[in-house]
Amino acid sequence: MSHGVGLQVVIDWDGTVTERDSLVLVLQRFLPPRVFDPLMAETDAGMAARTLTHRAVMEREWATMTVPLDDVVRYLLETVRVRPGFAEFVQRFDPLILSSSFHETIDPILAREGVRARVKANHVEARPDGWRIRWVSDSACDVCGEACKRNALPNAPLVYVGDGYSDRCAALVADRIFARDTLARYLNEQHVRYEPFTDFHALSAALS
Repeated sequence: MSHGVGLQVVIDWDGTVTERDSLVLVLQRFLPPRVFDPLMAETDAGMAARTLTHRAVMEREWATMTVPLDDVVRYLLETVRVRPGFAEFVQRFDPLILSSSFHETIDPILAREGVRARVKANHVEARPDGWRIRWVSDSACDVCGEACKRNALPNAPLVYVGDGYSDRCAALVADRIFARDTLARYLNEQHVRYEPFTDFHALSAALS
């Protein structure tokens, strides 16, 4: 239940709760430049040309990761920072964190922050021959055609908070959108109204 606004609050994780996209940080840290640079160029081009889905991009990226999960989690705990006011926001509004990232990389950060939150995310099998994503859903969206976040949204009036490509389709369902970065640019292009998202202190004030 979201308090005070009469709407269910749904928030993205990477680049929204976190100040930087933690999955990109991991790829940059653990892949050598000779792998990382062409991989990013290939996937960015595929997304732009719509020859690769977001899901296909993630599978290609993480198939190149061969380091143990414990090493990645240790790095994330040392590196990832959440936006100001996050813990207080969760306590007050009980948001659903809806992420295309992994429980295995999200849950340790929540524990570090002392935050207990509802999370819908994928899982990952950290194999030495390449990580394999265990997707929470295989259902294609009737709107965008991808296995996107829209199908995982609560059946209720929504506030949606996000920053990136994976938030596009889901955000369009919301009654109120808070956006930053590439999601904000996309909504501008689509002439869809949104409010800027900066941190959770400002978001809490806007929803009060």
